[in-house]
This record gives sequence, structure tokens and C-alpha cells, in this order.
Amino acid sequence: MPDTYLPRHLVPELEAALKHTRIVNLTGPRQAGKTTLVRDLFARGRFVSLDDAATLAAIETDPYGQIRSLRDQLGDQPLIIDEAQRSARLPLAIKQIVDADRRKGQFVLTGSSNVFRTATVADSLAGRMRSLTLWPLSAAEIHRAPVSRLVSWATGKDPQLSAIRAKAVSRPAIIDLVLRGGFPEIRQMPLRERQRQYRDNVDAMIDRDVADIMKIRKPDALRRLTDQMAARTANELNIVELSNAVKVRRETTQQYIDILLRLSVIVQLGAWASGEGQREIRNPKYHFADSGVLCALRRFGDQSFDLGADPVAFGAVLESYVLNELLRAAPLQDADARFYHWRSADRREIDILIESGRSLVGIEVKASASVDAGDLRHLRWFSQDGPGQTRQFTGIVFYLGSEKLSFGNRLFALPVSSLWSGSG
Repeated sequence: MPDTYLPRHLVPELEAALKHTRIVNLTGPRQAGKTTLVRDLFARGRFVSLDDAATLAAIETDPYGQIRSLRDQLGDQPLIIDEAQRSARLPLAIKQIVDADRRKGQFVLTGSSNVFRTATVADSLAGRMRSLTLWPLSAAEIHRAPVSRLVSWATGKDPQLSAIRAKAVSRPAIIDLVLRGGFPEIRQMPLRERQRQYRDNVDAMIDRDVADIMKIRKPDALRRLTDQMAARTANELNIVELSNAVKVRRETTQQYIDILLRLSVIVQLGAWASGEGQREIRNPKYHFADSGVLCALRRFGDQSFDLGADPVAFGAVLESYVLNELLRAAPLQDADARFYHWRSADRREIDILIESGRSLVGIEVKASASVDAGDLRHLRWFSQDGPGQTRQFTGIVFYLGSEKLSFGNRLFALPVSSLWSGSG
């Protein structure tokens, strides 16, 4: 069975949303599998695509009449509108329909960006719409494993290593996962063709999808900025330095970053604040949303992450990879979680900090097959002497070894493979 039909962990969330809300708005990167999920796997309702010029023209001419007519034919089945962001007039028509009809599960909208980007329309649909993001495949989906429950495990009262499964996975096998990324069709290609396709997809996104969000005067500058963001994954940004590298104004740089966020090309980790003021650095970090795209843009190949290569480069890529695995599993944990990073003025830092209720989970990522107590020093300080001492805190170092290790006081080292090996 090809990757395009691998089970997606988001299906239960999609089904639940259709039972409880009138509109489900499914966004995510181009070619992440949204159309396959709603048309071929979900197999319900009527499917129309605004990629079809005639369909788009009809809806733009008479949005309410066209959508109302399609809805009247479906009864309790959903109307699925693919590439919904292509129509500027669609959101208001849908709002008018669901204002008059309270039935659940009337619409499923998919697109690379949020069709309800107008704040007035979005606010008026509060309680009537659920927004979901379909990211590229997670490693658990690729391996046909259950969704990772690591965040729920880490925020539990007494996390035990016996509940974590971790298979022995070689460094080359993990590097292969990182290089392939999670886009269902593209990841199956040989390296050279795969990376060309990923770069072509970025070009297509800039040429086509960006226009659905905003008209920009310098698409070549946005392409340069995308490359620069790839080089800075897992790092805080110096906007002035980045603007100089891309040769655009600071305001334009920030505008372009917002476009990449809205198209799910990158994700932003805000800085977690403990309330200690000047003792903490408040700059956000940015990560590429898919490691395959990231590696293609940076021209990383099979030999790029050999043991003699630049360890800093692989460390940043692996950190983004781990974050993305956690983000993909986040909607299916026991409680909602918010993701941050943390850094103090005296150079202590935590790569990823997850807040769930009163619990905090600190994540460090190490691109090495060995780990020792010194690798947990920032996690230990944060827990015992820092701002985490008043919270339930669990610290985890993900590394490339095969052993599950406990360092006491809810501090652990786990193989990266535990992100897709499951927990019991």
C-alpha cells in the first residue's frame, strides 16, 4: 500500500469535529495529504475543488446561490470544498448558510491557508467552526504505529520508563527518516529526485499559494528568505541581519515570515516567560515544518550527517524534527499543550518547553548516541533552582542511542525512536 494511504492519526479528530461543529476547516502544507484524506479516505459527502477554473468562476459569480444549491442536495452529508482559499467570496456565503442552519458537519474546507483569515468572519463563527491542521506524515504514521503519547506520559503523576517503548534504530535509519520528510508521495522518491521535487514545491507555493494570502512585489525575495529561514531552523532570529541577507526592509521581512507561517512552511516557538523579567530572553525561535523540505533547501544529502560532518547543522535539523513529531501528536494527548522554548540571560536554555495545565515538560535534543548527566544540567537547574521549581516538571533528552535512562527527579534520556515506538 503506498504512503498516500497510510492511516492518518487526525481522522478521529476530524470525525469528532464533524459531529460537534457546523464547519471543519482543515489546513496544512501543499501536498501534505489533505485532499487524499477528505476525498479518498474519509469518503463522505460531495467533493468539489476550486482548483477547477469553471467551479471557481461559478462560485465567485454567485457564492451563496452555488453553495446553497450544493448543500441542499446533501442532507446530513458534508460539502467538501478543496482549495477553499482560492475564493475570496466563499467565507461570507458559508457564514450566511450556517447562521440559518444549525446542523452539524455541513462543511469540510481544505486549503494551504485559512480561508477565514478575515478576523470579523472568523470571530463571528466562534463555536460553529473547528480548525485542524494536517501536517506531513509523522514517523508513527509512516511506521503504522499508534500516535505518540509521550506528552501525556511526561505530564502524568509518576512517569515510569517501563511505559515507554523504544526500538533500536541505527543512526543511518534515523537520518534517512529526516532526509525523506513526511510528504506522502515525495518521500518515496530517490534522494536526488525527491529534493528537486521539494524545491519545486517551494517555488510553486511562492508562485501560486502566496497570491491567495497577499500580493507581493518581490517573489524572488521571498524565495531567498525561505532559504535563509532554512539555514536558521531551530534558532532565534536577528531580524536586522536576516533583512540584510535578503535585501529587503525589516517590515517586509516580518511580512514574509508571517506568510510562511500561514502556509505552514515554518512554525514559531514563542519564548516561555516565568515572570522573572530581564532574566529571560523573549525572542521566538523558528523551525521548518518538515525536515525533508529543510534538507532539500540546504542541499543536505546522504553524506551530510556523517560522524565527521558539522554536528551543529545536524543538531538543528534533528531539533526541528523532534519538535515536529511532538506537534503532530499534540492534538491527541490527554490535555491541551502549548509549545515554547526558554533561554535565560546567563545562557541556560531548553530547546522545547511544553506547558500543559500546571505541568511543564522540558525537551533537549542531542545528535549523539551517548548521553550523560551533564547533558541534563539545564533541565535539572530549571527544575530544582529555576522557574520550574514551583511546577510539576519533567525533563527529557532525546538522543540517538537505544537505551531508556532515568537520572532521578523526573529526568530522563530517551531514544529518538521512542517518538514512534509507542507507550503503554
